[in-house]
Amino acid sequence: MSTIHPSNGRLRLLGQPTGRSRETTVLALALIFAMVVAWGCLLAVAPARAQSAEAAVGSQPGEENRSVEPLAENDVIPSTNLLSIVKDGGTLMLPILACSVILLLFVFERSISLRRGRVIPRPFVKKFLHQLREGALDRGEALGLCEANRSVVSDVFAAAIKKWGRPAVEVEQAILDAGERASNGLRRYLRLLNGVATVCPLLGLLGTVVGMITAFNNIATADAMGRPELLAGGISQALLTTAAGLSVAIPALIAYMFFISRVDRLVMDIDALGQEIVSIISAEADIAPAKKTSRKKAA
Repeated sequence: MSTIHPSNGRLRLLGQPTGRSRETTVLALALIFAMVVAWGCLLAVAPARAQSAEAAVGSQPGEENRSVEPLAENDVIPSTNLLSIVKDGGTLMLPILACSVILLLFVFERSISLRRGRVIPRPFVKKFLHQLREGALDRGEALGLCEANRSVVSDVFAAAIKKWGRPAVEVEQAILDAGERASNGLRRYLRLLNGVATVCPLLGLLGTVVGMITAFNNIATADAMGRPELLAGGISQALLTTAAGLSVAIPALIAYMFFISRVDRLVMDIDALGQEIVSIISAEADIAPAKKTSRKKAA
């Protein structure tokens, strides 16, 4: 009969690299890169808008014949920063910026909480199933191990162990109920990511509509006939909110789809492990404690 050394096996398993941790790191870096690129695009658009605004100011009526002098080498190129972009975009840029902060916080929180080693710790699962198959655990000992581990899969195992020796239907129903509760816990905060992906484009669109209304009102109340550059400047300023909303919504949607697929994989793995528990402890199976008792009597 094969034996297992818990300490050596645990060290060996913990030393193996896990692909889920690499996926989490790649996702976090990809989201940060996407948001940096998006805000960098806004920073790149802003200098061009500043140059067009200066050109519009310089082309006042009656100044068409003014000679244009080239920029000196020491002249500063018009530029802007993130704070000025938020200020130019209007008040609706503030909730979009807040959504980006919330997105980063909960992406890192879910990246830590949905690690496979935290949800389904491989050393515990392998040792627990091996001891059940070998008849080295009774109902109380198995339940104590599950309560001591305090992971998602151990909660599902504990629900099954409480039905030890019952028909397979009852054990499976206990696993299904515990798995549904575990699934709800794993999906926590994912609706928030979906909400950010849905609300941010709407906030950007609303900011653009408000900015367009303001731009047309300014043109209507000013002597701006024959000066389309003023309208172009107002429209470019209004479109900043749409660009900012999409810059936050796209990474949020990517994160939501990634975490949903990860939760689905974890739930499927937990269900497969639960079926192994059913085949070991149900009334229809060869119950391990009976084997253990027979060995003790023989000794």
